[in-house]
Amino acid sequence: MKTNDPYEKARKRVKAKKEFYQHFNSYVSVGAFLLVLNIVTSFGDWWFFYPMMGWGIGLAIHFMSVFGIPGMEHGAEDWEDRAIQKEIEKMKRKGELPPREEPEESLELKEIIKEKHGKNWDEKDLV
Repeated sequence: MKTNDPYEKARKRVKAKKEFYQHFNSYVSVGAFLLVLNIVTSFGDWWFFYPMMGWGIGLAIHFMSVFGIPGMEHGAEDWEDRAIQKEIEKMKRKGELPPREEPEESLELKEIIKEKHGKNWDEKDLV
């Protein structure tokens, strides 16, 4: 389920970035360990490259899923939002969608109380 709450969207993006950085730190740490292990056990036979290349491909895919493809102006989520908006506009032009009604202006609690009771109270009157 997609949410339109900007705070929730921002929270999810920050969480995804944090998970990528944790993934990257694991990659570097394990890579350093495997390099040392490779040097100690079989110097000259550089086998540690093979697991690091496979993991590196996964890390690159994770990077692109979080930050988008380098050189592209927007990530996949922005593209999806633009595509949805474009499709909505197309449906409106064809008459398949009624025009969207604007939500009524909301009142603050103080304004509702004043309006309901018909009194012109000050803020100090409200508890």
